[in-house]
Amino acid sequence: MLAIRNIAASLILVAVVAAPALAQDERKDFQIFKDISDAVLSYARFTIFDDVGASVDQGVVTLVGKVTMPFKRDDIERRTLKVAGVRRVENRIEVLPVSFFDDDLRYLISRAIYGNQAFWQYAAMPNPPIHIVVERGRVTLTGVVNSNVERMLATSLASQFNELSIKSELKTDEEMRRALEKIGSIPPAS
Repeated sequence: MLAIRNIAASLILVAVVAAPALAQDERKDFQIFKDISDAVLSYARFTIFDDVGASVDQGVVTLVGKVTMPFKRDDIERRTLKVAGVRRVENRIEVLPVSFFDDDLRYLISRAIYGNQAFWQYAAMPNPPIHIVVERGRVTLTGVVNSNVERMLATSLASQFNELSIKSELKTDEEMRRALEKIGSIPPAS
């Protein structure tokens, strides 16, 4: 399960090519996707306050998501262009507005979640799987957790700081496993 979380934690699978059986080009697309995931996760300035997703279709990569600084958007695009097999990149990553209120909210929520003993194992990871995206006081949690209980606990912990709204897009390991099985990138669980 840790491998699934590492692939999907920070770079949520938007879409590779959802088909029952993968053709040769689609296998290449999934490998490109995994390489992009590695490139983003190894980017030192990619934090729990950023969220990036990608889709790959015949070597054409579409990047989506939100980052806290403009240079991150550009750096992620450059890193993606260096991945073998990438023909072109459509960069649709948005830069979050500068806001002291949003910054304070990010830090308060991250401390509440990762300071809770239920999430200590995640906090110890090099790329913690729960991402906190704050835009104009609106909070979105993304990433992957072990269970629905953890998803509900993270959402509850994040909803105590005068945010305007909170939305959880957290997925469980099982949900990610089913999504990866559907596109044929991992064998079905027995």
